[in-house]
Amino acid sequence: MNPSIFKAYDIRGLYPSEINSETIQTIVKAIYSFFVTDIQRENLQVVLGRDMRLSSPELFEKAKDALVSLGAQVIDIGLVPTTAVYYAVLKGNYDVGIQISASHNPPQYNGVKLVKRDGTKLIKIGKTTGMDEVKRRAVEGDFVPSAENGAVAQYPNAIADEVENALATVRPTHIRPLKVVADPANAMGATYIAELFKKVPGELIPINFNLDGNFPAHKPNPLEFETLVQLQQKVREEKADLGIATDGDGDRVFFIDEKGQILSATITSALIAKEILTKKPGEKILVDVRYTRNVQAVVEKYQGTTILSQVGHALITKLLNDEGAAFAGESSGHYYFRETGGGESAVRVIVTLLELIGAEQKPLSELVRDVQSSIESGEINFVVNEGTTAADIIQSVLSSYPDGEVSRQDGVSIDYPDWRVNIRSSNTEPLLRLNVEGQSQEIVDTKVEELKSQIIAAGSQPESHD
Repeated sequence: MNPSIFKAYDIRGLYPSEINSETIQTIVKAIYSFFVTDIQRENLQVVLGRDMRLSSPELFEKAKDALVSLGAQVIDIGLVPTTAVYYAVLKGNYDVGIQISASHNPPQYNGVKLVKRDGTKLIKIGKTTGMDEVKRRAVEGDFVPSAENGAVAQYPNAIADEVENALATVRPTHIRPLKVVADPANAMGATYIAELFKKVPGELIPINFNLDGNFPAHKPNPLEFETLVQLQQKVREEKADLGIATDGDGDRVFFIDEKGQILSATITSALIAKEILTKKPGEKILVDVRYTRNVQAVVEKYQGTTILSQVGHALITKLLNDEGAAFAGESSGHYYFRETGGGESAVRVIVTLLELIGAEQKPLSELVRDVQSSIESGEINFVVNEGTTAADIIQSVLSSYPDGEVSRQDGVSIDYPDWRVNIRSSNTEPLLRLNVEGQSQEIVDTKVEELKSQIIAAGSQPESHD
C-alpha cells in the first residue's frame, strides 16, 4: 500500500501498480471501518458508484465485495457522475457514499471519493475530516470484524432523479428552445446532460458523448482551456447559443458563449449569485481566494454577503455548511448549493444558466458583460527549484508589495484598488500557483509579467506541459 495515494481531498493512484483489485479492497475496508467508528454504528448504508474508466468495473465489484464482507448495506447506483453519489446519499438519507473515480486524471489513474451525511449536510472526507485515519487503517490493516449480514440493493435511477431534483429546485419557467453544444470529453457529464435535454426544450448537439475511459478526444479537464477548442469551434460553426464542457467525473462544468468565448468560472458564479440574490437578497455567497472581484461586485449590488474560502472542494463544502451559505463558486468550475448539502451540482448550474438566458432574453455574452467588472489572468503554475521552498518565494513576492492589503487565508493575497494577486501552494500537486485580476487587461498583463519575473528570480521555473 503506497501511502502517497491518500491525497488532500480524495484517494488517487496508478492502476494497477498502486490501485488494483487487491488494494481497492484494503482501501474500502479502511474507509468503511473509519465510518463505522466515526458514526458509531454498524451495518452502515453505503451508496457506491463508479465512473467510466477502464479499470472502474473491476474495482467497483471488488469494493462492493469488501463492503459486504464487513456487514455494509450497499446501495449500488452503478455508472454515475460523482454528483449522483452526493445526491443519492443526501436524498436517500443514507449514511455514506463512495465513488470509484480519478476525476480528470489521465486514463492510467483511478481512485476513490468519499462522503458522509450529517442530517441535511454532506461532509467530504479529506485531510481535515479523517483522511489520515483512513490512510492509517489501510496501511496497518486495522478493520472492523467481518460480518455475515452485508447486502446489496440496486438503485438504477440516481441520474434521472438528480436531474428531476435540479429542475424541481430551480423551478425554471423561461427556458426556451436554445441550440446547445456539449462536450463531456467522453466522460460522466454526458449522462446528466443527455437526461436533462430529455426534459427541457432545445436542441442538444453532442460531441464526444460516448463514455470511453481512454479519453480519445482530449483530457477530461475543462480548466485546461486547450481542451475546449473543439467545443468553441462547434459553437461557432453551429451558431449555437451555448456550449457546455464537463470534467471526468462530472462535478465540474464550464461554459462557452454564443461567440465561442470561454466564461471563467467566477463569471458563472457571478451569474448564479445574481439569480439567487434577485430572489432572496441577503444570502451569503462563497468564493475562493483565487479570484474574488467579479463575484464580490455582484453580491454587493444585489444585497448579499460575500465570504472568502480556501481552495479545495472538501473545505468549501464545510465552510458553506458552517456559514449556512446559499451558494459557493470555485474558480476550478465546482459549484455548491445549500440544497445539495454543500455538494456540487453541475446540472443545477446548467439549468440556472438556461433559465437566465430565457428570462433576460439576451445572448450569454451580454449576460456576461452585465456582471463582469474584473479581468482574470488564468492560473499560472510554477515548479519550485530544489533548495528553495514555496514559503520563501511567497515571502519574496510579499516583500515587493509592502503597501498592499494582505491576507494569508490561503497562501498570500495582496489587494490594491485596481488589481489583486493570490499566490499559493497547490494542495494536490507540487506546484506554486499564481492568479492575478485587475480592472483592465493591460493591468493584468503588466502585473503577470512582473510577478512571473519575481517568482522565477526567487527560485522556481514555469510548469512545463510537455
